[in-house]
Amino acid sequence: MAGRVEGKIALVTGGAMGLGKADCERLAGEGARVIVTDREVEQAHIVADEIGGDAMALDVTDEQQWKDVMHAVEERHGGLDILVNNAGNVIFESVEDCSAANFRLHLDIHVMGTFLGCKYGIPIMKNRANGGGGGSSIINMASTAALMGYGNIVAYTAAKGAIRAMTRSIAMDCQDKGYGIRCNAIAPGGIETPMVRDVSGRGGEPLMDIPDGPLPSDALGAPKDVANAVLYLASDDARFINGIVIPVDNGLDARPHH
Repeated sequence: MAGRVEGKIALVTGGAMGLGKADCERLAGEGARVIVTDREVEQAHIVADEIGGDAMALDVTDEQQWKDVMHAVEERHGGLDILVNNAGNVIFESVEDCSAANFRLHLDIHVMGTFLGCKYGIPIMKNRANGGGGGSSIINMASTAALMGYGNIVAYTAAKGAIRAMTRSIAMDCQDKGYGIRCNAIAPGGIETPMVRDVSGRGGEPLMDIPDGPLPSDALGAPKDVANAVLYLASDDARFINGIVIPVDNGLDARPHH
């Protein structure tokens, strides 16, 4: 039985670790040929070797690198079916504490990185719905921070909010032009990744083992919980899903806070 993204070409940014690595593993496990991109290219190669994919160096803030990567993908694979704009960072600072440089850094990585990925990905993703498939899929990584108010991550919140809005614009633009490209976003809540571990004061400790089954309301999720949502949006099963943001947060956004 073929996998849910069998034969599709996928590119994941920030794929060397954390959510990006989980996305790469899940997509490859369901049949996609995955290009793992990251600034940490040696680690990207390790992931690519593990999943039978390719690895490429990519700083998502660098426009020329995006042009070069997409040109290489088109040369090697003829096009792209799945783009996961996952690369990100977070610095915990309030609006009074955040420097202009740190604010711009978040915008460069999250907003500019996502914009450039879509800008240079779309030309090699359009009109790929061969054989009655569901078309190509762009999946942008937003955050519950874009849906709720967190006072100590002003730059991160602003960046993720921009991704949420940009996703809807790109979805409608591609649909209006008949490109056969869907564009959606995922808004993870707290997920046990190296980044979350480090910013929570547990740097250097082993990652927590997140059990299977239902989780309590205050639990962290596992990277695979986000990767499963990525897989769904990447697959033809989601052909009628376009321009939305899916919280993957164990009900955090829905819960009243007092």
